[in-house]
Amino acid sequence: MAIITVRIDDELKKRMEKEGHINWSEVIRRAIISRIEEEELWSSLDRRKLIKAASLNEAMRRRISGWDSVAEIRRWRELAGRGS
Repeated sequence: MAIITVRIDDELKKRMEKEGHINWSEVIRRAIISRIEEEELWSSLDRRKLIKAASLNEAMRRRISGWDSVAEIRRWRELAGRGS
């Protein structure tokens, strides 16, 4: 097993010491594992497919003239309130 060193300021160290029940090595280890898994996921994605999907999503978004989303939500809330 390897050892790494992490530098933190004195104030953070004091705050950590107040939470003495926490295994800070495990917290840091889990944070590192989580970040590595996230990076590996992003690097495994096919960037071309991701860009194409984003473009398709943007193309599907459109404004519909005369339609008010706020008014529609209020209408549905009022209808739901009558059924109670």
